[in-house]
Amino acid sequence: MDSVTDASAEPPQAPRSAEKTIRLIATDLDGTLLRDDKTVSSRTIAALAAAERAGIEVFFVTGRPARWMDVVSDHVHGHGLAICANGAAVVDLHHGRRIVEISPLERPAALAVVHALRAAAPGTSFAVEQTGGFNYEPEYPPFQLDPDAVIAPAEKLLAELSPEDSRSPLEQGGATIPPAPEDIGADQPVLKLLAHHPDLDPDAFLDLARARAGEHASFTRSSPTALLEISGLGVSKAGTLARCCAQRGIGPDQVVAFGDMPNDLEMLAWAGTSYAMANAHPDVLAATRLHTYGNNEDGVAAVIERLLEDR
Repeated sequence: MDSVTDASAEPPQAPRSAEKTIRLIATDLDGTLLRDDKTVSSRTIAALAAAERAGIEVFFVTGRPARWMDVVSDHVHGHGLAICANGAAVVDLHHGRRIVEISPLERPAALAVVHALRAAAPGTSFAVEQTGGFNYEPEYPPFQLDPDAVIAPAEKLLAELSPEDSRSPLEQGGATIPPAPEDIGADQPVLKLLAHHPDLDPDAFLDLARARAGEHASFTRSSPTALLEISGLGVSKAGTLARCCAQRGIGPDQVVAFGDMPNDLEMLAWAGTSYAMANAHPDVLAATRLHTYGNNEDGVAAVIERLLEDR
């Protein structure tokens, strides 16, 4: 059986090709590995540990930033690397969620996206995810409450340091000059720009953004609301996963991937074996031949268990 879409059906089958030696599992988190209450079930914890003991690496591949990886930091084994921010960062979960590699969104490109979406979809508000934190516009919904966030127009949040600002205090005559609010984080790479619209259909907003600003950046979404996640041009979960796998001599046919939302589509297309969760977005279900149980029914664990049984 190739497809499972409800918890009462038979467990999903593992890849059946005798030529396939699975060496890596790549799994999304929200809506995939995590239950709706953002926990990892004991069954899933056991399955991940069993996979690592069997010599199969596990990569968490998520749209979350490094600072939100505490939900799985206690359940990593082996190498402990994760791909965060939809491919913009590789994070070492064994060493305090330290970012070890980035693929940034350049500030001029981000500003071009801001201007294009303001014109195409009035009412859009923006937030900026950087290596050192999260800042947002006053109109941006309070999805994340961060007492250290700078709240300002996107143009200020994305402003680059001027040569004068970037000089050391000694070069500025020895005086210690506190940073202006608009310069907080100006020396930090931008990992993602987020764009929210209060009224548009989420998929329609994504299509509009790609049509109007696709030359400047990569657009995707993983939220049920009209919230777009915007990365550097060409940056995706798939691209960073492919690079990490190549560094380990692992080919796509040796990878099993799991996902549920449009930001997983490229990764699911790249991996040799891919599963959509039963709760996945319709586009993800349509794009994948193999389906497993929903995230609340431990769909990832069910596949891993069957995969290990068949080894």
